[in-house]
Amino acid sequence: MYGYAGKQLRVYLDKKEIKAEDIDFDVMRKYLGGAGLCAKILYEELEKGVDPLSPENKLMFATSPLTSNRIPGGGSVILCFKSPLTNAWGESRCGGDFGPDLRKAGFDFVIIEGKAEEPVFIVINNGDVEFKPAGHLLGKTTSEKLSMIRNELNDRKISVMCIGPGGENLVKYATVMFDQRAAGRCGVGAVMGSKNLIAVAVKGSKEIKAAQPEKLKDAISDAMAVLRESEMAAGFKEHGTTGDMAPNDAAGDWPTKNWQSNHWGKAEKMYDDFFDKYLIKNHGCYRGCPIACGRIAEVKEGKFKTPVHEGSEYESLSAFTAFVLNDNLEAAIHATYLCNEYGIDTISAGAVIAFAMECYENGFIKQKDVGGMDLSWGSPDVLPELVRLISSREGIGDVLAEGVKIAAKKLGKGAEKYAVHGKGLEAPAHDPRSGKTLAVAYGTANRGCCHIHPLEAMAYDSGKLDWGMVKFGVPDPNEVDRWDEKGKGKMVKILQDGLVLPDILSTCKFFNYSGITLDHHAEMLSAMTGWEIDGFELMKIGERVINLQRMFNMREGFDREDDMIHERMKKLPAFGIYKDESRCGISDYEAMLDEYYDARGWDKKTGKPLKEKLAELEIEQVRA
Repeated sequence: MYGYAGKQLRVYLDKKEIKAEDIDFDVMRKYLGGAGLCAKILYEELEKGVDPLSPENKLMFATSPLTSNRIPGGGSVILCFKSPLTNAWGESRCGGDFGPDLRKAGFDFVIIEGKAEEPVFIVINNGDVEFKPAGHLLGKTTSEKLSMIRNELNDRKISVMCIGPGGENLVKYATVMFDQRAAGRCGVGAVMGSKNLIAVAVKGSKEIKAAQPEKLKDAISDAMAVLRESEMAAGFKEHGTTGDMAPNDAAGDWPTKNWQSNHWGKAEKMYDDFFDKYLIKNHGCYRGCPIACGRIAEVKEGKFKTPVHEGSEYESLSAFTAFVLNDNLEAAIHATYLCNEYGIDTISAGAVIAFAMECYENGFIKQKDVGGMDLSWGSPDVLPELVRLISSREGIGDVLAEGVKIAAKKLGKGAEKYAVHGKGLEAPAHDPRSGKTLAVAYGTANRGCCHIHPLEAMAYDSGKLDWGMVKFGVPDPNEVDRWDEKGKGKMVKILQDGLVLPDILSTCKFFNYSGITLDHHAEMLSAMTGWEIDGFELMKIGERVINLQRMFNMREGFDREDDMIHERMKKLPAFGIYKDESRCGISDYEAMLDEYYDARGWDKKTGKPLKEKLAELEIEQVRA
């Protein structure tokens, strides 16, 4: 039994009981862990049509043999569930020590079932599990909860993941936080809140044995050598993700004014200001991270005074600047900090505020509806207040807490045209008009429209990264025109199959951006488990998992229509330097989608995987 702790833990909240189960190594060989095993378990165990906020929904914390502080990028945990925001496959990754520490505590996976009668938090310590009352934690911010739990346990180093007021109030895009890192997307915090589960703490000292320790040491050394020579890794360390603001703005990859444009022209100055005035240092999310892309920032004074914190990242700052036409960086930093403290997703929060501003501009929301606030574009003062109202579901915040898709239906009067989302998930800060592979990736992603799930495709046909995927059939990106549409469907299929692997292996994708390839993963995985795995087998496992997640969505009523992208993503920008660039618009998305379905082996009318494809992937016998 190598590479795994060997057990999965079921927690029955309603009964306050647990059950430790042996993991099936034949199943592990096909799904490995992370989002792979979660896809199988949730597809088999969740009933069709289950309410995501009911006790019948299940929440999984998942790791893999590469979830280890020793492994480059190994500090992650994957949370999987049915999403209350989309009613589709829900998945969210969080960086930090929680995943590695969960395995040291004796478990590879935790499956949370039912609903506790009263608020509780769970402590997992070297195989022992304890339920503790959590009523005194209600209403506290995430940092307050973390401090209180660690004080109560008399352990300042124990790994804790918790929800904030957003999760308690069932905000549909509530997060689960590890320190100041978020499992941010799809509303996993609302699922925890619906179960009266406030936090999970883990600690352990179990040693996970490798089948071939010397081979593992060599494989890790090979990967680290790549990182040491990687300009991308050095860039992450120096600039973090915020370093992408200026180049993405210039490339037309910066959605602006609720997607009315893909360029604003203000990113370079804002980033320079951030770097000069507010950035303190970089920080790694898990012990031993060699990239340490996190940003520690502070606003020292003024009405947007914000304490030293981690979290001013590209997506978060973009959501509270370009999305809403706000060039007050202090307001953006403060708003993202509050999102983390209240436990709500920064991307969805910024997107729903941009939606509200456009509704306000067009008379769908009146000033009386928002307590007299001025929701005009670029109003910095309303950003923190709207974050607070959303997290507490007060006033207009109660509507906006539902996400743009449901909020638009509640407002009516045609507000849907301002609600930019995919499958109900608010779109992030990358624009497919600047690279057409991203359009197909957005439309077909199983959890909905998201920037790095399973890949940020703009980095391929615009950024010219190949992630070592050329050997698996992806054309050399240097020979691909970012404006072209033909061939992009085929490319996305291959890229998705390979770059879903970090979600399966519970590793950080920034290490793939920095030169770690599927072959590196295969070498480390083989040494850990004793299995002989290569990159081609990993590609097949990735394809299997994507198809099974797809089947999960199809069972919930999703079809081809749900793979469409918002009309604004297809049209020429209304302003900015690309407004007259005809190649920027998407002329025939349907053709790209047909090409993608053909490459996938899916029915072109419905989007459903064909029986032959399921048989090829050995998932035709998975219990539905």
